Amino acid sequence: MLAGEFGPVKRWAIDHIVQVGRMFDATDLVPVSQAHIMGDPEAVGEAGADLLETLRRDQARVTIPTITDPRGVDLSWYAPLGQTEEMATLERRIVEAMTGIGIMMTNTCINYQTVMPPVLGDHVAFGDTGVVIYSNSICGARSNFEGGPSALAAGLTGRTPRYGLHLEEKRQATRRFRVTEQPKNLTDWGLLGAAVGKLAGSYWAVPVIEGLGAVPTSDEAKHMGAAMPSYGSTPLFHMVGITPEAPTLAAVGGDKLPVEMVGEDLLGALRSRFGGRGDKVDVVVFAAPQLSLAEMQMVAELSRGREFQVPIFACAAPQVYPDAQRMGFVDAFEQAGGKVLVGTCFYNGFAREVGEANGWTRILSNSAKIVNILGGYGYQPALADMAACIDAAETGVIQ
Repeated sequence: MLAGEFGPVKRWAIDHIVQVGRMFDATDLVPVSQAHIMGDPEAVGEAGADLLETLRRDQARVTIPTITDPRGVDLSWYAPLGQTEEMATLERRIVEAMTGIGIMMTNTCINYQTVMPPVLGDHVAFGDTGVVIYSNSICGARSNFEGGPSALAAGLTGRTPRYGLHLEEKRQATRRFRVTEQPKNLTDWGLLGAAVGKLAGSYWAVPVIEGLGAVPTSDEAKHMGAAMPSYGSTPLFHMVGITPEAPTLAAVGGDKLPVEMVGEDLLGALRSRFGGRGDKVDVVVFAAPQLSLAEMQMVAELSRGREFQVPIFACAAPQVYPDAQRMGFVDAFEQAGGKVLVGTCFYNGFAREVGEANGWTRILSNSAKIVNILGGYGYQPALADMAACIDAAETGVIQ
């Protein structure tokens, strides 16, 4: 490939991979079974769209299953959100180019729940931080955070540099945390992830967590995993007796580490960062990560008989939306005044411009991840559990 025997596209892709590998002192490359690309228009921009179109004209074709993260624009409903035709046009260009390269437009950050979950020991090249940490931690797969061009290059070549979490020795625990306050709902699990990520504070740190009184559901682990890298760049964690690589504390080397406590004092301090009762709300968002079918059912049940006074959105994976529609979950939410956005996520959909176009400042969510991110987009984020978010959408105020 480096010699150009497979054409200029493969030469570009493998050269990129080799340069990344040299940067991280990789000794060789590792074959990967699938790739996942973050390619929303806000991140890709005009330059990225030009590159994708050039690769398509040069007859680029992925060689392994290659899928995509959420889009930035739901092309079936964007003008009412305050997104412009220019944003939609850029989205269309990216989608057309990616499709022409053979990339499957799955448009989801929960592919481990909806598309093709990786398995224990499976080497993959995934981009989205929540996807990587869930796949590493809950599934036991092997992936680093792959930037957009790196994930694309992996899709074109079927390889990625063997460094970081592709190496078994880098998957051993480096920090040991004992939970003293048990999570009760999705938001609590997200806050636990945020706390551990904040304490770990490094991509190269691997937390091992003990003291949990219950095994988290897939959605609870999803919220925990999505929040952890948002606060600490963490790509892998272990839960003793729960995650596949940590049947015991000693299995990941945690027995040799000092214990650090994670309790209500730390979790309460994180909660207090994001508003409280009596605060007025401009918009409510369920996103980051996208909602599973079970979460769509929860939203629907909480919405029945309501009449929302402020805009409220739920971001669903394209694989989830048809089932949620067939089962009446979409109608229940939208009859109350909500809107389901398909295949997108709120924060990567030109969130600053959308907020300015609608005059939204105070945003409420049950996601510990998204409230951490949206402060950087000019919002004043607030955090509450799902039921409280639904209440606030009806009254306009956090109860």
